Amino acid sequence: MMFSDRADAGKQLAIQLEKYRNSKDALLYALPRGGVVVAHEVAKALGLPLDVLIVRKVGHPSSPEYAIGAYAETGDILWNEEEKQLLDEKIINGIVDQAQDEAEERIRLYRQGKKLPSFKNKTIIIVDDGIATGLTMRGAIQAAKKNNAQKIIVAVPHGARDSLKKIREEADEVICLTEPYWYYAVGQFYESFPQTTHEEVIQILKTYGQK
Repeated sequence: MMFSDRADAGKQLAIQLEKYRNSKDALLYALPRGGVVVAHEVAKALGLPLDVLIVRKVGHPSSPEYAIGAYAETGDILWNEEEKQLLDEKIINGIVDQAQDEAEERIRLYRQGKKLPSFKNKTIIIVDDGIATGLTMRGAIQAAKKNNAQKIIVAVPHGARDSLKKIREEADEVICLTEPYWYYAVGQFYESFPQTTHEEVIQILKTYGQK
C-alpha cells in the first residue's frame, strides 16, 4: 500500500479514527517532524487539538544515526539494553545529555518551552509517519504512561511487523493501515517523501495555538 504523501496518509488514517471526532477526552500528539504533517490531517478531519510529544533518538557514539535509545521530554529513556551494556557509563551520560539538549531545544522551538499538560483521564492518540525500529514510538508510549494517560492509542499509516508487535504489548490500541512483510524504511511507502522542516512544523502548530 502506497501513499502519495504524508497528507494523504493522514486523511486515510483519520477515517480509522472517526469514533474520536470532536471527543473532549481525546488529545492528539504527533512525533515531530514528519508525524506532524500526518497528524495535521487527522486533527482537521476530526476536530481535535494537536500538539507535539518530543522524543529524541539516542544515537550510538560511533554511528549517531544508529539509534540505541530514545529520550522523551518527560526524562524517560528507553534503551536497546544489549547495545547499552557495551558502552562505558561516561559515554552513556554524554549521549544522553546530547539527546536531552536536543529535546529541550525542540520544546523551546515548537512549544515556547511549555511543559506537557497532565494526561490524566485523557485518551492520548500518538501519530507518526511510520514505524521502523519502533524505539521512538515506544519512548513516546512510556512518556504518556508517566504523564498519567488513561488510554494510549498509536496511529500510523504503516509499520514494521516486529516493531508493531512490541508496540501492541505497550499501547492500549494500535491503528496501522498496512503492515508489509518487507519493511526497509519509512519513506519507501510514500511517492513523495520530502524532509519536513522546522518551519513547516511551526506553521502547522500555529493553527492550534502554539508559537
